[in-house]
Amino acid sequence: MNRNKIRVLAFYLPQFHPIPENDEWYGKGFTEWTNVGKAKPLFRGHYQPQVPADLGYYDLRVPETRQAQADMAREYGVEAFCYWHYWFGNGRRLLERPFNEVLLSGKPDFPFCLGWANHSWKGIYNGVKTKESLIDQTYGGLLDYERHFYDVLPAFEDKRYVTVDGKPFFLIFAPAEIPDSREFIDCWQRLAARNGLTGIHFVAHTYQPNDIDDFRSMGYDAVNVVRLFEYQRIGLSFFQKAVNKINREFFKHGFWCRYKDAMRYFSGKEDEKENVYPTIIPNWDHSPRTGRYGAILKGSTPQLFQKHVEQTIRSILNKDDDHRIVILKSWNEWAEGNYVEPDLNFGRGYLEALRTALQKDIR
Repeated sequence: MNRNKIRVLAFYLPQFHPIPENDEWYGKGFTEWTNVGKAKPLFRGHYQPQVPADLGYYDLRVPETRQAQADMAREYGVEAFCYWHYWFGNGRRLLERPFNEVLLSGKPDFPFCLGWANHSWKGIYNGVKTKESLIDQTYGGLLDYERHFYDVLPAFEDKRYVTVDGKPFFLIFAPAEIPDSREFIDCWQRLAARNGLTGIHFVAHTYQPNDIDDFRSMGYDAVNVVRLFEYQRIGLSFFQKAVNKINREFFKHGFWCRYKDAMRYFSGKEDEKENVYPTIIPNWDHSPRTGRYGAILKGSTPQLFQKHVEQTIRSILNKDDDHRIVILKSWNEWAEGNYVEPDLNFGRGYLEALRTALQKDIR
């Protein structure tokens, strides 16, 4: 066993270029930067707006930007980007251009995998005051599953694609939303064998640690557990919840808690299981998208993030090398305050904290 090998797969958001649909829904030229740039502090010491540093307000249609991101990720210990992949059914896709250009050009020469973001898009999550869906996620059964498989097959066959046990890694954001996960998984496994693959390594993404066994029974090979909101669910007292509600409704401060308190709940005993992939979380601030109704972690620092990463690494050291996977949430979710790319406040601090933790002799 290589005690120094930790496989960091970073969620990667492609919504940093305009598309016609976003122009229609949110206004001409909308990208993730639109909400990032207009964010305002809700309380004293609230770091908003968060401003990118080294990479600037980039456009993911630019190859040099994608190369710079890959070079930076490699330098600080990230093995691969897990691109969010939007397939709404019946061949409808959005935000596919950056990944398609990476795939077709062969550049950057940096590993990647896909995470199917199988959820409907709600305008309210990007500042549009409507509860209606902008586009609905649909499931068309076996014929649509087959069409979807062949859409992503060129990625699976690329030498850069991340594999686990020799199988392409494919994560599903909302596995419980698929009408019959077993039918979907069996379909893709049959198609994988028919096309010369050894299979697909299916990973269920969940915010509920208690769901692990259920997803495994559906045919998922592994489960990615995200404990981002565990502190709010079980760590806050009744009094703290009441204070938070007052802060949000009366003072319009947003719903916030301290990162140093929340991070104690980011890891759990389940992370030690061979088929569980834990999540590391540098920060969270949803206020650029949803204002005072968005959850906020207050007081995150690179030093605290490093402690969290080290704790997570300890939980996976006894696994086989191929399964020593941690999911970084995220590389560039700027409008969720959930990124490790350099900003004006911390520079490369979070990247340096990640690399330090990965290189440390942790026992």
